[in-house]
Amino acid sequence: MSVPATARERARRGSSTIGAGAKLGMLSALVVVAVCAQMTVGRSPGAGEVWEVLAGAGEPTARHIVVHLRMPRALVALGAGASLGLAGLLLQSALRNPLAGPEVTGVTPGAVLGAVTATGLGLAGWESPTAVVVAACVGGFLGAGLLWLLAGREKGDPEQTAVYGVLVSAVLAGLTAVVLLVAPGELGSVVQWLIGSTEGRVWEHWSLLWPWALAWAVAACFLAAPLTLLRCGDEQASAAGLAVGRARGAALVCAVALTAGAVSAVGALGFVGLLVPHLALAVFGADLRVTLPGAALIGALVVCGADAAAQLLSRLLVEGLDAGRLTVPVGALTTCVGAVLLLVVARRQGAGQG
Repeated sequence: MSVPATARERARRGSSTIGAGAKLGMLSALVVVAVCAQMTVGRSPGAGEVWEVLAGAGEPTARHIVVHLRMPRALVALGAGASLGLAGLLLQSALRNPLAGPEVTGVTPGAVLGAVTATGLGLAGWESPTAVVVAACVGGFLGAGLLWLLAGREKGDPEQTAVYGVLVSAVLAGLTAVVLLVAPGELGSVVQWLIGSTEGRVWEHWSLLWPWALAWAVAACFLAAPLTLLRCGDEQASAAGLAVGRARGAALVCAVALTAGAVSAVGALGFVGLLVPHLALAVFGADLRVTLPGAALIGALVVCGADAAAQLLSRLLVEGLDAGRLTVPVGALTTCVGAVLLLVVARRQGAGQG
């Protein structure tokens, strides 16, 4: 009797693995579609000229726009989205809190505060990506450290951690407002960090983002097994021989680093790190060995698709309002759509508990 059962279990595992692989493949195809949409949705050059450039032809002006503006913009959107998706899943798994996104745990507000402060002091700027990465990382780690200190011994309590996370995020956002009041002349240069935008991203931004994101993404994937245990609770994880404190600390470091890298490249994209993990868990399940790569792909798809939609909306508004130039930041779109989705999720959970 044990032999057929074992065979059935192996078959079940094989089918689940194939299913996960097929889902990852479908997501990868959707990411390619989103990139194509983002590359071709702009006003000029049009889709036909873009394909000519990609085929090795095209006019010099079109080649410059496609190769030096649209391609790095698309790649930065992919890298930032993947980083935020991974960071959100790391935070929610380590803290066992479905609302522990980077936006409400002090990580994103801290990274924004670091970038804004460095800009106000003249130490960094939107055109100096290296200095922004350093400043955003310092701010992100300070924000996470503040949450870590305030949570104290309640780090394993999801409700208590969520409360402290909201408080820390509010304080950091207030400090950012103070910096802007002290240095109002810098408002125009930092508003992109406050809202989130991929406009003006060039190859220098991508060359700084991809090695940072790749290194921390690999580190996150090595934490898949410990994080899966942490999701079951500290007592169960400890009984399985896991050093809970070290595993949680390593996950938080990875999450902060990934978030800081994304913020330094595109600013604060609202609700991406909070909602993408929910989508990844719904699609791939609780096995983080598969769900972590899935979250990265979904995050890349969401940000790249949102950027394409923002460009299309900007184009329609310009044509409809007969305006010279009007740009809808991708962060404004992700925040609005994410807020609506969060309300839907909250209402469903409330109805389920009722």
